[in-house]
Amino acid sequence: MNYYLDITLLPDAEINLGFLWQKVYTQCHLALVEQKSADNHSAVAIAFPSYQLGNQKQERGEQPLVANFPLGNKLRLLAVSAEQLEQLNINTWLERLADYCHISSIKPVPANVSEYASFTRKQFNTSVERLARRRAKRKNETIEQALSYYQDYQPPTSKLPFVNCKSLSGNRPFKLLIEKQVVSEPNNGIFNCYGLSQKHEGKTATVPCF
Repeated sequence: MNYYLDITLLPDAEINLGFLWQKVYTQCHLALVEQKSADNHSAVAIAFPSYQLGNQKQERGEQPLVANFPLGNKLRLLAVSAEQLEQLNINTWLERLADYCHISSIKPVPANVSEYASFTRKQFNTSVERLARRRAKRKNETIEQALSYYQDYQPPTSKLPFVNCKSLSGNRPFKLLIEKQVVSEPNNGIFNCYGLSQKHEGKTATVPCF
């Protein structure tokens, strides 16, 4: 990744940061879907410069509206070429949110980067319906019997940062959990249409951290 632009979210007393993340990230996702390759991959990646886990302390000088949000108030779009970012035309996709975000110009990635990271989607395959289907098959029960077995089940929780999203196909709400892994060497690879790293041929794509 050689070029980037930053999108800074600007919450206020009426529009909170979580709501802005949902709206801005959804528009970025739609833009990446529009520009996706034939194999549903994205040439543009998304990074989270202010990513922190819930138990990390806020940085000195952070704004009160930003301090308690694990993803901060900035997301970064990165690509191999400046042309790929230009073709994305993210300003148009975020036009309706122009009062609540600032989009920087396209810039080259600094030459002195020494840290890289993969941002991946974390999913827990432990929904009650899925567990019930497995149990019904394993125990030769009806799906109703299996669901009854799990009636008091509590799904696992996670402290990972997330963005509230809705699926484009069924309009179902879900939490897009985002996991960060830091490495010292870059890995080329593929990104999905959420701009997140995917594993390919044993390697997970990375983005520069700066």
